[in-house]
Amino acid sequence: MANSSDIRKKEVIDITTGRRMGLISDMNFSPDGRISSISVPGPFSIAGILHPGKGDVVIPWGRIVKIGEDVILVEGTSLE
Repeated sequence: MANSSDIRKKEVIDITTGRRMGLISDMNFSPDGRISSISVPGPFSIAGILHPGKGDVVIPWGRIVKIGEDVILVEGTSLE
């Protein structure tokens, strides 16, 4: 089992589009301590520079297909 600091170092890739989404910027936890979702930076915008974390793409844990050695594969996430 990987710890949260190891997971943060992996790149997130959407297998539906093949798009590289970037590294995890934040993780949300359930009351029992399990990861409930991860966040990756959204598309570049001036708001992202002025307000880091705003505009991030939140990926529910159920959308994570596989956590590999170097990447995390997710399904059906959009940057629209």
